[in-house]
Amino acid sequence: MNVYVRELVSALAQAGVRSSVYVRRWDDDLPEIVEVEPGFRVVHVPAGPANLAKEHLPEIVSTYTDWVGDHLRAESDTDAIHANYWLSGLAGHRLKHELSLPLVSTFHTLARVKAETGDPEPQRRIDAETDVIGCSDAILASCSAEVEQLVSLYGAARERIEIVPPGVDHAFFAPGDQLGARRALRELRLGSAPVLLFVGRIQPLKGVDVAVRALGELSRTHPDAILVVVGGASGPAGSVAELGARQLVSELGLTDRVRFVEPQAHHALSTYYRAADVCLVPSRSESFGLVALEAAACGTPVIAADVGGLTTLIEHGQTGYLIDSRDPLAYATALTSLLDTHGLREQMGAAAATRASRYTWSTTAARLRRLYSDLTSRSLVECR
Repeated sequence: MNVYVRELVSALAQAGVRSSVYVRRWDDDLPEIVEVEPGFRVVHVPAGPANLAKEHLPEIVSTYTDWVGDHLRAESDTDAIHANYWLSGLAGHRLKHELSLPLVSTFHTLARVKAETGDPEPQRRIDAETDVIGCSDAILASCSAEVEQLVSLYGAARERIEIVPPGVDHAFFAPGDQLGARRALRELRLGSAPVLLFVGRIQPLKGVDVAVRALGELSRTHPDAILVVVGGASGPAGSVAELGARQLVSELGLTDRVRFVEPQAHHALSTYYRAADVCLVPSRSESFGLVALEAAACGTPVIAADVGGLTTLIEHGQTGYLIDSRDPLAYATALTSLLDTHGLREQMGAAAATRASRYTWSTTAARLRRLYSDLTSRSLVECR
């Protein structure tokens, strides 16, 4: 979500749309305002202690909203509010009514979708999402699958949903030399072995355990294959998930073949994508899948769960494989096909890069610019 907001607002600024991004102050030494580039600034909001744990964020939403509201009143030139995630949705919903401004909402993940895949969220989040969806003047969905989830699970008004896919920065995420990328990551000792890549938060939703078990299954045909896991623990269950993943690696005897890498700067990920033979995205749910898009843009085929936005990004059998199962053997079978069929990895990688070229942040920003302009001339949606 951080990548989405940063890249989107940068593209909006370049398209002539001035934006302020309000984020909670996470360090006491941060300045109140950071001018990122002309037309794009970040405003740090004092709400709760800087080191407040993620699970306690709902408790400070009211304080956050009060401060942002006062700041917006002082600015007096805001045309619309765009909320990302359900907590910001709570703030945006209240400010919409207080300031009589249109509200655009992007959720990134939905509680009821997560619940369907075994990751239940608190009822207060479900209630909040339902209220925000009911009062949003526009709801952004990344793909048609997310549209159907919003309609069927939340009763969203279809006519207020706009499909606006994210983009990818092709200046950084583009095909490159695999051998050169592996040399740049020499500390991982990748050599010439088949390399599988997992990028993302280590939490149950993202399915790193499936990636580890898939490597174990692949060992029957490729005993030298390596799995690189880039990411760290996230959320209350993250630490437990990371410990569990490391224990699983040990139990399966894969300690010498799994490389855990701490979270990387976003643009640095391109080197990891280019170094890999395939990127694994075994998420339980995925509203879009920026990791899959960025890997594809680098010419790396993706083997992913057949869920959410991944079904839009990946053309099964052409740019990668979609797996309608959480069975590691199903992933290993697809991996074997990709690695053992002469020229297939290169063919799929080229097709993936071509498909990914359709997604640009400038296109996303252009669609939003038109939407924002349109909303300023409409009557505000009433709370139902």
